[in-house]
Amino acid sequence: MSISAPQPNPSTDRDARTGDTVTDRLVEANRKYAENFTDPGMDARPVQRVAVVACMDARLDLHEALGLELGDCHTIRNAGGVVTDDIIRSLTISQRALGTRSVVLIHHTGCGLLNLTEDFRHELEEEVGQRPSWAVEAFKDLDADVRQSMQRVRTSPFLVHTDDVRGFVFDVTTGLLREVTPRT
Repeated sequence: MSISAPQPNPSTDRDARTGDTVTDRLVEANRKYAENFTDPGMDARPVQRVAVVACMDARLDLHEALGLELGDCHTIRNAGGVVTDDIIRSLTISQRALGTRSVVLIHHTGCGLLNLTEDFRHELEEEVGQRPSWAVEAFKDLDADVRQSMQRVRTSPFLVHTDDVRGFVFDVTTGLLREVTPRT
């Protein structure tokens, strides 16, 4: 059984006549963007001193959903919005080198990790002949995983600001955040 994503369809993903790929279109969009770009003179330190950790799901427009502007926050995304060692690495740099004080964690309804298990790693190993060094970090319960992520942030010895850590579930059908209360 192949666990790979569907293969690209040349007729929809690339215009064979022009060599137009998604990446080509992105680069062209950047050229147009740069024509009117002015350096906003911002610092890398987020104005609101907050780091947002969220899922990479394309349906989440975090800046719009949270009323944020360019420069307001650090946005750290991965599959599931799960707090992993690499998220702790990014949060540590965000706090210690760039001044953030608050952490907002956002999972969402309809997440792809709700349907995966660690069997994904085994299937991947069978397909490619090498076992991934990373865990899938799949989950069955959104709230429980948000709580686990909050706990990982709060107990990390590398993070100096762990008093303002809050977790939420974003509903992809309503756009609303629902706060998840931590275990006491």
